[in-house]
Amino acid sequence: MLSRLRLDGESFSDAIRRLAGRSRLVECAGLWAGLPEEEVEAIRAGALKARGLLDESVRRLVEAS
Repeated sequence: MLSRLRLDGESFSDAIRRLAGRSRLVECAGLWAGLPEEEVEAIRAGALKARGLLDESVRRLVEAS
């Protein structure tokens, strides 16, 4: 999905920054429409993994303080 939204020569990080700059949530409506279910599940799994890593990182910081 993200690879389709990237501009020529744009890094994934730059594409995310550009896309995240949208001012209204409604502008994102339907962005994932038509994506294969496997791709949606991969995105969901990646988001859950990132959330878990962030939670663990925050937990370690809290314990260290």
